[in-house]
Amino acid sequence: MTAPAANLFRNIPNHDVLGFGLGAQFQPQRVSEFLDLKKADVSRVADVSPKSVRWDDAIPAAMRKRLEEIAMTCNLVAEAFGGDVEKTALWFKAKNPLLGDVSPRDMVRLGRFDRLRKHIVSAVMERATPPA
Repeated sequence: MTAPAANLFRNIPNHDVLGFGLGAQFQPQRVSEFLDLKKADVSRVADVSPKSVRWDDAIPAAMRKRLEEIAMTCNLVAEAFGGDVEKTALWFKAKNPLLGDVSPRDMVRLGRFDRLRKHIVSAVMERATPPA
């Protein structure tokens, strides 16, 4: 049985290596800027109307939640790179053979974030598991 997406990060610490902010301090626009997402990309990713994409206090709840999920995933990758923001940004932009020669950024842009997150969580768990 597959765990709901919300449970994937239940046991992972809330580190903010990339400085997106946590909780009330979360800055969703910084996530969009980090991944170079256009308004249409954010609309697609969050499943909201392009006219609803905004960065003030009236941000749609679904959009904020989705960008928080993306931020946590970006931070997981950053932690894997020892907090190196440049390496993390490069990883998201480079084509990845394990993702069908698609960049992780494009996976997000094209609405395949859930698949990307599973790939990242799996890789993090493999790294954390000591060899038998």
